Amino acid sequence: MHKIIIPRFDPAMKTGKIIKWLKSEGETVNKGEPLLIVEGEKTVFEVEAPANGILRKILYQAGSEVEVLKPIALIGEVNEPIPQELIEEIEKKVKSEIKAETIEKSKIEKTFIKTAERVKASPLAKKLAEEYGINIEEIKGTGPGGRITKEDVLNAVKKASLELKPTLAEASISGLKPIPIAKTIPLSRTRKTIAERLVYSLHKAASTTIITSVNLENLLKYREEIKSSLSEVSLTAFIVKATAKALETHPVFNSTLNEEEIKIFEDINIALAIHTEEGLVTPVIKNANKKSIIEISNEIKDLTNKAFQRKLSIDELTGGTFTITNLGAYDVELFIPIINPPQTGILGVGKIEKKPIVVNDQILIKPTAALTLVFDHRVVDGVPAAKFLQEIKHFLENPKEL
Repeated sequence: MHKIIIPRFDPAMKTGKIIKWLKSEGETVNKGEPLLIVEGEKTVFEVEAPANGILRKILYQAGSEVEVLKPIALIGEVNEPIPQELIEEIEKKVKSEIKAETIEKSKIEKTFIKTAERVKASPLAKKLAEEYGINIEEIKGTGPGGRITKEDVLNAVKKASLELKPTLAEASISGLKPIPIAKTIPLSRTRKTIAERLVYSLHKAASTTIITSVNLENLLKYREEIKSSLSEVSLTAFIVKATAKALETHPVFNSTLNEEEIKIFEDINIALAIHTEEGLVTPVIKNANKKSIIEISNEIKDLTNKAFQRKLSIDELTGGTFTITNLGAYDVELFIPIINPPQTGILGVGKIEKKPIVVNDQILIKPTAALTLVFDHRVVDGVPAAKFLQEIKHFLENPKEL
């Protein structure tokens, strides 16, 4: 009997949502054949059959949010018995669903009763209570038959005001009257994941920032040479290649901290931050140090298109060992990014702008950009970080060495 699970393709991924089953119980399936479509935090992907056989049991239906690595279906032979522990798991799941349904039904009934027994209030009293953020059900009515009047609400407001005793500043900011909400936007799965990862990074890593400026005159000239003789190449491709080469001689930045050990990765895989309508995704350029600038540029273009279409595969979203984020196209001079856990560092790149710099005791106008390295001080100290950043700068100022 083979278990079908929702794979974990990101260290922070906790759950996946089943969008659609492509096979039904009792159908024959072949190894590698898509069984269902799952929505993860960053992409929508297909889960394939791990073996040939019959889809014996579907444990979770479409719409279910399931923990990663948890069995969601079983593949086996026609008469192959289902393992006892999974039978118990199914029974437990069914009982849990029945209990949840009973609780929800009870809540609805209580709400109905509460609504029916709700005290009477005049339309003006209701409006005032809503405007001042007062719970009208907690007000004792003094009108006929216990009806809540305008005066009852105003007295409740006055009482609340005396209890809170806000300062003038507090009253002007929050006050008793709530600030009107123009629109409520539910957090998407991608946004929730971004929030969790960034909060985790800020609380876990000892983030430290160093900044330098790079002269890009030689790089821009070299880029034009490549464009005229070969093909279009992105500036980000040069940054990826320069960073990957610098990581070869500074491998501690291509690592992760695991309890009391620093684990240095064998491969240099650069994750690239890309903004989409759903939020930030970080597709990965594998073995970037072994690829040409043209290959990297083409891969960036392909990954960017897939990111916008939400067609990035699990493999394209996993395995990053260092991250680069470039906000130069958005007219950003300088920014401090947040480390992408569980990595050790991230490089932020600002916009190119002409600035006066000193070259051989002469003040010249050159195209420059800010490079910001944020690193985990638990793993590495400031001087090695400065040397790493200087090597990235060296390669960008001498692009023919790439």
